[in-house]
Amino acid sequence: MSGVGYYTGGAISFNCGPRLSNATFPSFPNILTATNPANHNMKYAPTIASTLLGLLFIMSAVVVLFGLVKMPPPPEGTPAALFMGAFVPTGYMTFVKVLELVGGILLLIPRMRNFGLLVIGPILVNILAFHFFIMKGAGLLDPMLIVIVVLAAYVLWCGRRAFAGLLSWNNQSYA
Repeated sequence: MSGVGYYTGGAISFNCGPRLSNATFPSFPNILTATNPANHNMKYAPTIASTLLGLLFIMSAVVVLFGLVKMPPPPEGTPAALFMGAFVPTGYMTFVKVLELVGGILLLIPRMRNFGLLVIGPILVNILAFHFFIMKGAGLLDPMLIVIVVLAAYVLWCGRRAFAGLLSWNNQSYA
């Protein structure tokens, strides 16, 4: 027994599913990913997280695309109103919501989870940038936004090996 996925003498092994079960990190309490021989149910945590994240993005897209809830307009003359004034009438918001729908659906399919992250990632960065730059930090501590960022970070962490090739410093030329 290699100790992977179990508490092993001063280190907690993270279990992000069957493919990523051999990463060991410094010892600190982590109730979300630490496993022990008595509890093997944490192997489902990445699936649960990606399902929740996918459903949140699908719900957000469906509400706007089908006009289920009338969104209140931002106060007139504010940076947010000017931003949305260009964003909504041009159809760009519809484009983003379609991508949210597609990304959310891809997050629900385990084999397509990382591709879903590639679709959702830039949208999430833009949501954070909107709150930071246009809203001057207002809304960054919104509980729903925090949940979405934490879920996305966890799912990305669990699929990090699939993205490792993007950070490769190999000098090979593909031309």
